[in-house]
Amino acid sequence: MSNNLNIAPDALEATYKKIAWRLIPFLVFLFVLAWIDRVNVGFAKLQMLQDLQFSEAVYGLGAGIFFIGYFLFEVPSNLLLEKIGARKTLARITILWGLTSMAMVYVKTPATFYLIRFFLGVFEAGFFPGVVLYLTYWFPAAKRARVNGLFMTSFAIAGVVGGPIAGFIMSRMDGVGHYANWQWLFLLEGIPSVLAGIAVLLYLPEKPANAKWLSLPEQQAVGKALAAENHDHKHASLRDACRNYRVWICAAVYFCVVSGNATIAFWSPSIIKEIGVAGNLQIGLISAVPFLAGTIAMIWNGIHSDRSGERRLHCALATLVASIGLILTGFFIGNAVLALCALTLAAIGILAAFPVFWSIPAAFLTGTAAAGGIALINSIGNLAGFAAPYLIGSLKTTTGSVASGLYFVAALEFCATILVLLFIKKGR
Repeated sequence: MSNNLNIAPDALEATYKKIAWRLIPFLVFLFVLAWIDRVNVGFAKLQMLQDLQFSEAVYGLGAGIFFIGYFLFEVPSNLLLEKIGARKTLARITILWGLTSMAMVYVKTPATFYLIRFFLGVFEAGFFPGVVLYLTYWFPAAKRARVNGLFMTSFAIAGVVGGPIAGFIMSRMDGVGHYANWQWLFLLEGIPSVLAGIAVLLYLPEKPANAKWLSLPEQQAVGKALAAENHDHKHASLRDACRNYRVWICAAVYFCVVSGNATIAFWSPSIIKEIGVAGNLQIGLISAVPFLAGTIAMIWNGIHSDRSGERRLHCALATLVASIGLILTGFFIGNAVLALCALTLAAIGILAAFPVFWSIPAAFLTGTAAAGGIALINSIGNLAGFAAPYLIGSLKTTTGSVASGLYFVAALEFCATILVLLFIKKGR
């Protein structure tokens, strides 16, 4: 029996599993909804651009301007979470992004398209880093790559389920009730988010001490383990975080990683259409393939990183694979089978990088520094979500192909590999 934790090590391990089973599926469900509402514009594009006479460049700017609002409100949202708690913050975010997604039904002009996408970013800002911060209230650093990996499967799960659902809605709902299929897409996929936001208030505990499904010894053991770890040479204030060069290196790495994620999220339907696949439902089903492979890679990379205690190479190799996959996608764009295989390889690398990456800043930040530092890294990194879709849209308008844009994003993924190898410390 361990005196400082009040329960045996095996019992503490069982407690962490209990926490994971209670929190992770619900958080995954929330982020699946967020991700679908963020990227379903990629499927709406297949018909919306023709209906509204928008160019590829207008779409690229509208898809990416989400991340400007996201950038501006990311840090304030996470600092507010640290002050008022996760339950109120995540509920507010989820309800507002659902309502804003539904408002896309009323898009008629480029200006309204840009405005609603901007506010979608404003209202969703803080959700992802908020959950990353929230998980640090429950799990020690040694378990975070695995836990982050489980949570971040929501990226991939959203791609797996979101594509077929979007394809089904787009293929079946056109003209129903005088709405276009893309309008039904935004409406039907926004309603569940509003309902889920209400569920957050009823289901989500703030911290271990508020979890009625944990016994008092379990609450104390988890709390003491985290308290001991948080006093172990970590940066605790927001000023400390901003002065730490590693925060800015992490932000640069994350910018490069997110450029790839935004590319496959917003442009996979168009890439699949360009390689010769016809029909909205077929495009939706095939677009699930890269994300399914990415889900498996994400979970495996997080588990393997935790078991080995190694972060640096697990992240660098993933971004290198992403770079190679994107280059091959552009090179084989005229061959449906090879291009799809290359796109799947890119998705494997991109998604596998996420859980390991987020275990790196959490290892040297705590308290207000964690709230602000994680949000700062995420907000700067997610500016790539603006830059990549806009750049690809502009290049496609100019050249008629997405290949040149894919090569540029591949170069960013390779930059992430170099930055990680040069600046992230070795060791367990």
